[in-house]
Amino acid sequence: MVAKRGAIVVTGGTGTLGRQVVRRLLEDEHEVRVLSRHPHPRADRTPREWAVGDLATGEGLDAALEGADVVVHCASAPAKDDRVTTGHLLEAARRGTRPHLVYISIVGVDRVPLRYYRRKLACERLVEESGLPWTTLRATQFHDLVAGFTTAQRLLPVVFTLGGEVRLQPVEVREVGERLAELAVGEPAGRVPDLGGPQIRTLRELTGLTVRARGWHRPVVPLRLPGKVVGAVRAGGLLAPEHADGRGTFEEFLAARGAMR
Repeated sequence: MVAKRGAIVVTGGTGTLGRQVVRRLLEDEHEVRVLSRHPHPRADRTPREWAVGDLATGEGLDAALEGADVVVHCASAPAKDDRVTTGHLLEAARRGTRPHLVYISIVGVDRVPLRYYRRKLACERLVEESGLPWTTLRATQFHDLVAGFTTAQRLLPVVFTLGGEVRLQPVEVREVGERLAELAVGEPAGRVPDLGGPQIRTLRELTGLTVRARGWHRPVVPLRLPGKVVGAVRAGGLLAPEHADGRGTFEEFLAARGAMR
């Protein structure tokens, strides 16, 4: 990879995905700046490595993006409205160096009628219509998220999961981070091919694997829930079978992470 002249700013750089993007960019000796709402806890960090800015209000974003060639937008909060935070980021980018904006989205945002997904789809359109050079990648669910559905039930006597043909295609977050880093140092490419995990499995199957990896001896109880969201998922709304380019399997994730003990 050829280093950029200016910084690569990563929003959400301390999160599950953002950490992987930052790690890979630093390994390749790029100048990286993590955007956070809070000062870094270590006083020896320089402003070039850490920038304080609030995506929710827009405060501090102009200074945070100063001299940036690229912004990798990983920050996302299902409980909040990503359209607002993304809008503030785009406004600051347009006022500044007009950097290449790399956006991470989710496979199925245009097929599964979940409120969070609708907002992610709206953010895709904001990026596309921003007038900035842009690249958008959609990925399937991370292994961490899928396993988290089960580990969150650690205190229950049984483990609930969605039954029927609810299928997922989980992908290793490290691989998504590496793909975003690759896109960040490349030319703007618009909507690039999706990135999906190597296997399509039922959620019940994935739940059982997590239960066994944790050494639990509890029954897995499948639930059949009605509704448009579940129906869209059963219809394959979260899958990208033609882009099963991820390498790490769910079993390998569980083995490496100790089933998220």
